[in-house]
Amino acid sequence: MALTTEQRVRRAAVKLFAAKGFHGTGIRDLAQAAKISPASLYHYMGTKEDLLAAIMRECLDRLLLAARQTLDTVDDPAGQLSALVTLHVMAHAAQPAETRVVDNEVGALSRGRRRVVVGLRDEYEAIWAGAIEKGVSAGVFDVPEPAVTRLALLEMCTGVARWYSPRGALSLDGLADRYAQLALRMLGGPPTGGETAAERAREVATRVWRIRP
Repeated sequence: MALTTEQRVRRAAVKLFAAKGFHGTGIRDLAQAAKISPASLYHYMGTKEDLLAAIMRECLDRLLLAARQTLDTVDDPAGQLSALVTLHVMAHAAQPAETRVVDNEVGALSRGRRRVVVGLRDEYEAIWAGAIEKGVSAGVFDVPEPAVTRLALLEMCTGVARWYSPRGALSLDGLADRYAQLALRMLGGPPTGGETAAERAREVATRVWRIRP
């Protein structure tokens, strides 16, 4: 199915913002990549910042929705952590350009829009914090600095967007499993566990990000 003009503009923006940065991408660059005239571009995107903010909100809304859907049926902390790691790794490996834009271009937004995006990001990270704190309280996890560990885990999982290739030796499912095991070890949790929750996360990620098996 052919892309709509709006979809072409969004796809071009994600690719260019990820490769050149928001400030390094000009209106002519976007118009050329989307195959429309510069004058027509404003009709489909508003301002360049409008487009950036919309991309960021959409990506974070999708991540939040997927995390909530995944954890709806998961109660144990090890399962919740395994599910969150699986989801995060699969999302970032499947959509590396989008995630680079969200991670790197927040500073390009004006104050009001930045506040909205940072609020969504904080909301997502709070889900991780809740799972870790629940595990510490239950004696499942043994970690002296939960906040530092959470940030380290998120950075580790986000990093797959920079290097993962589906043409490599490790499948996306296999990569997510390895990262879930690493996360449990980092938190002093059980060496295995949460397999059912991780499978649920894979199902949600495959549907939300349209990942092909």
